[in-house]
Amino acid sequence: MASLHDKIGTRLAMILTRFNDGDSFTIDELAVEFGVSYRTIYRDINERLVFLPIEKKHDRYSLAPYYLGQLSFKDINNFASISGIAELYPSLDREFVVDLLNTKVNHAFMVKASKHEDISENTQLFTDINIAIVKNQTINFTYKDKPRTVNPYKLINTYGIWYLSADEDGLLKTYSFTKIKKFKNTEKLFKPNKKFVHIIEQDTAVWFSQDRAEVHLKVDISVAEYFDRRELLPHQNIVAKHTDHYEISAVFSYKAEAIKFVRYWIPHIEILSPVTLQQELNAQLDKYTKQSRMELKL
Repeated sequence: MASLHDKIGTRLAMILTRFNDGDSFTIDELAVEFGVSYRTIYRDINERLVFLPIEKKHDRYSLAPYYLGQLSFKDINNFASISGIAELYPSLDREFVVDLLNTKVNHAFMVKASKHEDISENTQLFTDINIAIVKNQTINFTYKDKPRTVNPYKLINTYGIWYLSADEDGLLKTYSFTKIKKFKNTEKLFKPNKKFVHIIEQDTAVWFSQDRAEVHLKVDISVAEYFDRRELLPHQNIVAKHTDHYEISAVFSYKAEAIKFVRYWIPHIEILSPVTLQQELNAQLDKYTKQSRMELKL
């Protein structure tokens, strides 16, 4: 008997497509259609598809009118990423997605959803921001105890965490979704900045900065294969391959982002340039070591 995960990709993609076409349905109807339990469909709609502005009326679910017809194959690709399946597949072009929707070939794939940030208590906020993005409306909110007025561009999910990319005072910034408080839609229209739209669509990093840092790294051969398989770094470029290490360049949005990445891979990666970054990392490690020794003595 095929496991639930064998068919989850097909089921969610088909529900997504039907929502986009303007269909409405009850949980019971979908449970019968797909041969799964009421609880499974309930999870599909209220957890796995929470990023959509879904409305409920008399037990029937449908997509908010303003969002109908907005989804394309590219959006389904984004949906695949949100569901944690994109990295499991070699490609997600139009032909592949068509195959994914075909139950006759779906048995060849297995989907294992990864853990994601729980935003179920902030569904209304998610919907409100989504509406503002679609309608190009300026919004107000409090973030880190500071009032903000921004032009929202995109809600981005990376590694299961939601972020809002927006223009604040002419600068493209990123905000953690769960830290957004006291939201208000001004309903004032703004004209999207084409440069910002391009950066968001092309950049693999979630944090945006006007002052990026190009960093050169020395990657030990024991972990180099992971960088051969796929790009683990923003704007990754393998500069040279040696018998015992790779030299790799990358462009980080912030210097702190580079340090955080290298710290995760210690002792297999070190920073070649800028030298000051490696020095800063060494200082952090020395501080941590001294503090740990003191705590052990206590």
